[in-house]
Amino acid sequence: MLQIVSISVRKARTSDIVLITDFNARMALETERKKLDLNVLRRGVTAVISDPAKGMYYVAEFDGEVVGQTLVTYEWSDWRNGTFWWIQSVYVPEQWRGKKVFATLYKHIEQMAQSAPAVCGLRLYVERHNARAQATYEKLGMTKTEYDLFERDFTRTVP
Repeated sequence: MLQIVSISVRKARTSDIVLITDFNARMALETERKKLDLNVLRRGVTAVISDPAKGMYYVAEFDGEVVGQTLVTYEWSDWRNGTFWWIQSVYVPEQWRGKKVFATLYKHIEQMAQSAPAVCGLRLYVERHNARAQATYEKLGMTKTEYDLFERDFTRTVP
């Protein structure tokens, strides 16, 4: 059994765009059986890395290899007069699952959020049938809410 003791977390850089695009495509296929348009996806990843107002990607590394990722985006809450950080685009390659990669990413984000006075909490959504991910989130202290997620998807190609 591989004992991982030195996973580090850093903010993603432009040199990570290709890998993050690949990880996002794999995640969509694996969790929702969706094949994403790689050109649109790459432009979306690039937009976030180029504009921190849109969000922040973080990657986990072990021995110089990126072994996981997540994206943080923002939601203003008038009820709390603060900002929720949404954890999205979570992906850990199969061979790295169960080795505390996401837990390390999560704890890093949680510490940053707790030290930012304007942040009132963390949120994420998870595929309804992804029991493994749900168990991971619960182990980290997250709880299910009383809300269901609704959407109206205006999927279109944006330049």
